Amino acid sequence: MDRLLSQVLEVHASGRPDLFRSGTRKYSDEELLAIFSDDARPVFVAVDDPEDGRVLGHAFCELQDYRASNNMQPILSIYIDDICVDEACRGHGVATALYQHVLGYAREIGCHNVTLNVWECNPGARAFYDAMGMSVQKTCLEQVL
Repeated sequence: MDRLLSQVLEVHASGRPDLFRSGTRKYSDEELLAIFSDDARPVFVAVDDPEDGRVLGHAFCELQDYRASNNMQPILSIYIDDICVDEACRGHGVATALYQHVLGYAREIGCHNVTLNVWECNPGARAFYDAMGMSVQKTCLEQVL
């Protein structure tokens, strides 16, 4: 997991060095342990061989429950915080399998939708999500000072 978390961080650090610090990783050990023990933050992992346990990719998700919201429709949503596939395994369907698994899980637990954010400095990810059938829900704008 450390390897993949470092790889995804480096993609963002190369595209937005003003925001991301190269040489780090997305989550600390403490944050990972908290995520792994939180049922509202499911993590899905693709492995090459279950006995080998080599992680090819992961999908970190977060359930967003609006069913008791005052102003939103009463829905359950799943947010994909991160999908990462090992650099050596990209282009072989791992991300597609992870994404399809998240969709199946979301349907199984009654989610209304699947959401995620994609950085504009990562056109490969944007193209992938477009190919998966995702569409723009909202736009986040910035003005760097």
